[in-house]
Amino acid sequence: MLDGMIKKNLNIIESESGSIMHALKKTDPGFQDFGEVYFSTVVKEAVKAWKLHQCMTLNLVVPVGSVLFCFMDVREKSSTFNKTCKIILSQEPYSRLTVPPGIWFGFKGLSDGLNLICNVADIAHEPNEIKRKNIYEIEMDWSIK
Repeated sequence: MLDGMIKKNLNIIESESGSIMHALKKTDPGFQDFGEVYFSTVVKEAVKAWKLHQCMTLNLVVPVGSVLFCFMDVREKSSTFNKTCKIILSQEPYSRLTVPPGIWFGFKGLSDGLNLICNVADIAHEPNEIKRKNIYEIEMDWSIK
């Protein structure tokens, strides 16, 4: 993982009538503040890339499906500057990934059907806070290796 990223296993509480899937508590490592919660979907084999949040801390959970996330650290003072990493989020193991600002990211749907990403962000959406690049502007192997 890249410097400042936190991956935490989460609980799924099963019952006969359905499940409770934890996401984020204000006492969890990585929690900064509350800005908004939003959901993204991605179909199997589709790639959505690249975005960089200059101020927002992401708290990513995939409660449905399976998603490959790819990251590139462009924070000059980071111990992982110019390094990349890949992480799969799903229900097995069910976990949350905290991503600090200054890291390029994209994601790819892995499962048939719905792949649902939940982000509990520390600030509300600000269009001027986001940088974007075309998928081909950052070289990345999108295979699962």
